[in-house]
Amino acid sequence: MRFIIRTLAAAVALWVAIQFVPGIQIAGANTPKYWGTLLIVALIFGLINAIVKPIIKTLGCALIVLTLGLFLLVINAAMLLLTSWISGQLDIPFHVANFYPAAFWGAIIISVVSWLLGLFIPDND
Repeated sequence: MRFIIRTLAAAVALWVAIQFVPGIQIAGANTPKYWGTLLIVALIFGLINAIVKPIIKTLGCALIVLTLGLFLLVINAAMLLLTSWISGQLDIPFHVANFYPAAFWGAIIISVVSWLLGLFIPDND
């Protein structure tokens, strides 16, 4: 159940980024296919953040410390671009146009919305 709630929260965060950042888009609008695509992209994004992001953060630890954490913005934007690339390989109509401003600002919006939604999702710890 927790996995489903987290995936829905990621889908909401992606939806907010799509609404506010011009370079992030999903083909179609307000159709069942659109919402299904949004959920699939949220699953891909969640898998990338669970598998690839820890490796990148470990390798970039020195840069993260050196930039006082600002390099995490670059890592988050890269994860969004990787999600776009994987979606393209799977013929899923999700596209991020470029690193800056689309992926960069999209990653910031997704991070903030995910954090806000995480405040309302109970931890089972």
